[in-house]
Amino acid sequence: MLKNITVPNSNTIFSGCRIEKNFGGEIIIGENNEFLYGVCLMTYGGSIKIGNDCSINPYTIIYGHGKGVSIGDKVLIAAHTLIIPSNHTFDKLDIPIGHQQPKSKGIIIRDNVWIGAGCQILDGVCINQGAVVAAGSVVNKDVPENAVVAGVPAMIIKYRG
Repeated sequence: MLKNITVPNSNTIFSGCRIEKNFGGEIIIGENNEFLYGVCLMTYGGSIKIGNDCSINPYTIIYGHGKGVSIGDKVLIAAHTLIIPSNHTFDKLDIPIGHQQPKSKGIIIRDNVWIGAGCQILDGVCINQGAVVAAGSVVNKDVPENAVVAGVPAMIIKYRG
C-alpha cells in the first residue's frame, strides 16, 4: 500500500508492502529498486531516502523518526532487518517511558552495502561504503568502509579485498 507517496515507475513493489508518510515527513525513492513482500517504510514525522538499484527484502522495517534514514545506491538489505533512527529516553523516574521525549541522531547507509538477514541497525550509526553486516548482527556504532562486521554488538571481523 502506498499512502501519500509517489514512487518512480522503474521500482518494483511486491504486494503487502506498506510505504507511507505518517505524522509528516518525507519519503524519497530513487530508480530501479525492489521492495519485496511485507516491507514497511513509515516516516513517523522523519525522512526516508533510498538511492538507486537497492533491494529491500521481505519483512524489513524502516522508520524515519527524528533525523531519518538515508540509504545510498546499490544497497542490499536482507529479510527481517530493522532500521529505526530514534530511541526512547528513560532518565526521569516520575514520567512513564512512553511519555518521555525520544532522541534521534539518524542513520546513514552509504553505497554498495550488504546487510544480512535479521539485523538491527540502531540510531546514530553510519555504515560506510562497501561494508558488509553479517546476519543477525546488532549495529550500534559506525562501520568503516569495506569492513565486515558480525555479532551482538557488531564488531569488525575482517575487511573486504
